[in-house]
Amino acid sequence: MALVSYFRSNRDRENVRIRKMKSEDDDDQKDSRTERKETPLSSIAQAFEEISDLIKKEACVDLQLKPFCEACSLVSVLFSCLGIAFKFAEMEYTAKVGDLLEASKKFNTLSSVVDFDLKNKTVKQQGSHTRNLRRVRQGLDLIRELFQNFLSAEKCSLKKAATTAYQQVCAPYHTWAVRTAVSAGMCTLPTRDQLLLNLNETDKSADKEMRRYIKASSDVIKIIDNLYISRGISLDW
Repeated sequence: MALVSYFRSNRDRENVRIRKMKSEDDDDQKDSRTERKETPLSSIAQAFEEISDLIKKEACVDLQLKPFCEACSLVSVLFSCLGIAFKFAEMEYTAKVGDLLEASKKFNTLSSVVDFDLKNKTVKQQGSHTRNLRRVRQGLDLIRELFQNFLSAEKCSLKKAATTAYQQVCAPYHTWAVRTAVSAGMCTLPTRDQLLLNLNETDKSADKEMRRYIKASSDVIKIIDNLYISRGISLDW
């Protein structure tokens, strides 16, 4: 009887151990699912990483226009989270992306868009696809610079991060009236904590997703710049 009790006791302990392990596995899977839950920021980072991976794996010197536009359209939510200060940038960016998305029905790649305007001598013409591509590229760069400033060791305020990014990327190409309006609107920017709340991120998760975007978007921006340079088009406009 003692021997039977011994084995029963061991069996019961083993069953408890198995149930505990299963419960922990279920919790881990639940946590994993929670971690995989997409946020606006993670969706943007993922979209640009997919383009960046394609550039690296296939040594691309050109990009498909429609997938590029679809990735860019996700960035609009970031401008909206910045409020009035970037309302003009949001409106301009969204309109330009929309134009290029419509153009993707006719053109397959970024180079085909630029080559079309080169042929028709409309590269820098107001409303041309090539000009709009240039403005979209600036929008991507603006967000990239803002994120870099936001994640700097100084942990600067969103106002400082955004102001510096705007001055570096967009201000040289905007009129005095636009620059003045943006400057005045900077006071309405949300705080760091409010931005993270709007994006459904924590400090840790935002750091991860912003760095993903910074790295991936740099590859995309470089492709666009090289496209212009290879065709003798300056980048200072």
